[in-house]
Amino acid sequence: MTRPGRVERSLIAVTGPDARDFLQNLLTQDLDKLDASGVVYAALLSPQGKVSADMFVWAREEGLLLDVDPSRGADLMRRFSMYKLRANVTLADVSGEVGVLVSTALFGGAVSDPRLAALGFRAIAPKSDAVLASTDENRIAAGVPDLTRDAQPEEVFAGEALLEELNGVAFDKGCFVGQENVSRMKRRATTRKKFCPVVFDGEPMVFGTPLLAGEAEIGSVRTGVAGRAISLLRLDRALDAVAAGKPLTAAGREIRLDPPPWLILPQREDDV
Repeated sequence: MTRPGRVERSLIAVTGPDARDFLQNLLTQDLDKLDASGVVYAALLSPQGKVSADMFVWAREEGLLLDVDPSRGADLMRRFSMYKLRANVTLADVSGEVGVLVSTALFGGAVSDPRLAALGFRAIAPKSDAVLASTDENRIAAGVPDLTRDAQPEEVFAGEALLEELNGVAFDKGCFVGQENVSRMKRRATTRKKFCPVVFDGEPMVFGTPLLAGEAEIGSVRTGVAGRAISLLRLDRALDAVAAGKPLTAAGREIRLDPPPWLILPQREDDV
């Protein structure tokens, strides 16, 4: 995917004098980073610290622009409307006016994906009829989950969703929705379940196929391609099983963990 292609996204403009402060108090990322980067990766969490929606936040002259999966756009507008109260903020769906272009190669007006350089480049551009692009192969190769396809809303905590590894949370920014639980899990290193890529022989596995360590179910396979998939599993138990020589399997096939070097692995019992 070296030529830019469009991806289906909901674009929500957040404008008004209080726009940045409004989102700064809600989202996981420090929006002051926009002054240097122009775009950040962030999420809105539930009060319990689980991911309601992840998104890219773009700086614009007239305010901020949220770049979110279409399946989460309407719910995100509803949630923000509930939080707005007296804030001088206007929310508007501008998906009919602008869109998102992506490519594995740098193109005019694009910036590096703020999650991970290996994910390529993206840009906000006027709505166009550019060819629809798929980013699945690239992100699965990189070991990055798609939180709208690999998880249900509020299924995973921020740490389980890899927000720390993918530059989606700022632990030093102060309060945001769900911040207390996120900080506590970080401080106590209690995140045991995580997304992690796995490799295997053969065709793609069915979404949700149970992943076993010996006879015990420790997670499931999520989106994938031939020979590789994203899994959501008790990574500590998987590592313990590998260390003990127990097989990891799914649908009767041998599974091998393939954690990328940037993935923060949970502590195993032997390491504590």
